[in-house]
Amino acid sequence: MVLVFKQHRCTHSASCICIKGHLSEDALYLVFKHMNWNPRLIAILSCVCKWFDEVAKQVLWKEFCNARAPKMMLDLHSGGSHIVDGNWKALGKLLIYCNGCTKGGLFNNIHVPGHFVFRTRFSRTAGRSFLPLPCKSDVLYVSDPCEHLDQGEEGDLGFFRGIFKSFATSRVKKMLIEKQARFHPTELCPYCKAKLWNMFQENMIPRSASARLGAYDDSVEYFVCLNGHVIGLGTLLPLSDSEEAADE
Repeated sequence: MVLVFKQHRCTHSASCICIKGHLSEDALYLVFKHMNWNPRLIAILSCVCKWFDEVAKQVLWKEFCNARAPKMMLDLHSGGSHIVDGNWKALGKLLIYCNGCTKGGLFNNIHVPGHFVFRTRFSRTAGRSFLPLPCKSDVLYVSDPCEHLDQGEEGDLGFFRGIFKSFATSRVKKMLIEKQARFHPTELCPYCKAKLWNMFQENMIPRSASARLGAYDDSVEYFVCLNGHVIGLGTLLPLSDSEEAADE
């Protein structure tokens, strides 16, 4: 029984440590299935050689994404959409990694180190709150905010990430092109290294985004890359006295 239908040609270099042979794709599939598609081990395997990296990109990261967010993956590929094809590694990273930001980067002088997250919920309903009114028919999945509290003068920050379905044919992309929006001059998408548009700069972030995020008005900023990955943040509102009491 063949488990991996597309076999990948070995592209070893002369110095490759496994030049004398390696496990088949089917064997790797069964090993990582037994380990529940452990992302840390997939990343380690990718560093062995080009062949392992290719198998990880095309097979293992795909299975990881399907196991971690099956309904979201099914929706992203419904209706003939193939936005994720070839970008499984980037999507896998987006599911489990909060990129944070570096000083002088996407979010000016804010510096918050990136980190892995145990689990994050992505919501299509929440994504609608981040779409401008003419683009409400687009499909955008957005994560719950990753909270970084007490960031000095910046206050409490909430980082979020997301992905568009069929971004190449989305109304958001069409609108950005019609506006002749410019790419960020230096920064690239932390997940796929594609160029980024600034949605805040183009006045394309609705007020509903602040309400959904629980952030101050006009504090939400996010970028979208050519592959439809979203990276953003907002300054979170403090908990009210009643909310704090409820938490206690």
